[in-house]
Amino acid sequence: MKCPHCLTEFHDRNIDIDLGRDIDGDWAIRKNNCPSPNCKRDIYYLINGEWFRTIHGGLISADKIKNRELVRPKTNSRSALPPEIPDLFREEFNEACSVLCVSAKASAALSRRCLQLLLREKAGIKHDDLAREIQQVIDSKQLPTHLRENIDAIRNIGNFAAHPSKSKSTGEIVTVEPGEAEWNLDVIELLFDFYFVQPERSKQKQEALNKKLNDLGKPEMK
Repeated sequence: MKCPHCLTEFHDRNIDIDLGRDIDGDWAIRKNNCPSPNCKRDIYYLINGEWFRTIHGGLISADKIKNRELVRPKTNSRSALPPEIPDLFREEFNEACSVLCVSAKASAALSRRCLQLLLREKAGIKHDDLAREIQQVIDSKQLPTHLRENIDAIRNIGNFAAHPSKSKSTGEIVTVEPGEAEWNLDVIELLFDFYFVQPERSKQKQEALNKKLNDLGKPEMK
């Protein structure tokens, strides 16, 4: 997971603190601690779902989570997008980030819509539902292996097979899996880097090199 305080990546080790049960199901606080020596802050999620308890009150399983809300910190930190990202995608992405701490469902719906728009605009795919569009991009092999695997994981983590509306109506607010909303945003950031940041910076480097070649009276790089 990514620490919402400092954005450090780490393997989460959950501690679930039981809060009891009411008419809406079981409640607990899920605690993580960032291992970064520059952070070391606790992260708390309020989770709701259905799970079993031991005779001593401990939790056996908190896997059947219906809702998860970040309560500390109240906002999920993310680095500002590079200036190379077009406004259309920047607005969609930032909106998905802004609602993450309030509603993971809403954030995931916005990020799925942003992903679909991005793939349609940059990957040159035939319009279809999102799952098939992801498959088109994977089959085209236009992305590096790690990016192909990451966008494929969006379908798997989001359990598209069980929730087809995530693919067919990308903006629909439906149940999300734990970590799904954050994963969507992480993958979109990687795609932004591939489609917008790297090409623009490569272009700038080539222009700078061509200027030097011109100054030396040599032909430009093609």
